[in-house]
Amino acid sequence: MLNNAPRRIYRTALALTLLAALFGTIAPALFAQSDPLPSWNDGAVKKSILDFVERTTTPGSQDLVPVEQRISTFDNDGTLWTEQPMYTQLAFILARVKELAPQHPEWKTTGPFQGVLRGNVKDVAASGEAGLMKLFAATSTGMTTAEFEKIASDWLATARHPKFQRPYTECIYQPMLELFAYLRANGFKTYIVSGGGADFMRPFTEKAYGIPLLCITTMRCANTPTTGSHTSASSIRLGMKPSPNTGWSSA
Repeated sequence: MLNNAPRRIYRTALALTLLAALFGTIAPALFAQSDPLPSWNDGAVKKSILDFVERTTTPGSQDLVPVEQRISTFDNDGTLWTEQPMYTQLAFILARVKELAPQHPEWKTTGPFQGVLRGNVKDVAASGEAGLMKLFAATSTGMTTAEFEKIASDWLATARHPKFQRPYTECIYQPMLELFAYLRANGFKTYIVSGGGADFMRPFTEKAYGIPLLCITTMRCANTPTTGSHTSASSIRLGMKPSPNTGWSSA
């Protein structure tokens, strides 16, 4: 019996060491699972979100919201993905101008196209809403919706953010994806309300955010009933800010 004592002590110590190592591996994962917003800094904002969801979903709470009325809305640019150094759709439009330029030699001497081709962003911005709408019309209209979606999809698949050198669809904020999942797990429907173009967003929003086009309210382009061509229906927010008189003015 005495000879076996050191062996039992060794086995006990080994078992405790293995358990400690196992706990050290599993515990962080278990903690992460218990925190629905692990990428959010602990603080007032995160606490307010957790408190809001708890108050509006707990049976018997005076703030309980029926499941069918649980709706959450989000902006896209700057909220769900990057908007710097410019809106992604504006980057797309500028790239399209350069791609189409060989078919339009007059653009070399015509504003705002001239500014785009020379890489003079200040000249483009100085053209204001009227200039930006010219760029939009020249690059994003006169085609079917399917054709436009194909062009947008191809660009999104190859374009890279100038700072991060990653696809724009990978420049999405992880904390917001966690918030989407948390809200949906508690019965909230998630919507996007954006100043961007719906047909530009269509190719990536469901895959990136889990939000289908039917849950997106944006500037839309209309299809004419006879040709189905993709034409501008209203102003688009591309580096512009609200103005009480005109609706949008250059930022």
